[in-house]
Amino acid sequence: MSVSPSRSDAAIPAELRSLRQSIDNIDAALIHLLAERFKCTKSVGALKAAHNLPPADPAREATQVKRLRQLAESAELDPDFAEKFLNFVIKEVIRHHESLQS
Repeated sequence: MSVSPSRSDAAIPAELRSLRQSIDNIDAALIHLLAERFKCTKSVGALKAAHNLPPADPAREATQVKRLRQLAESAELDPDFAEKFLNFVIKEVIRHHESLQS
């Protein structure tokens, strides 16, 4: 998808271009990390299905939310945002695990 810029690249300050490049690199790293995470959770889902374990593990999820909130605070990231993000990921993982049990 190509979006035509409202200003020419020459009119954008070099510092802004540099920051945007860093953001693009970070976004790419996040996508790759999420892909690796989902590869691991797919294996977890297969193990759960093989051992007739439930797709969700509320105790584990609560522990992870608490841990992530602490990490977010120490990284100066809004812990509420971090929790929302993790809950979104957990919901998707559980959906995958449920599909493996079908």
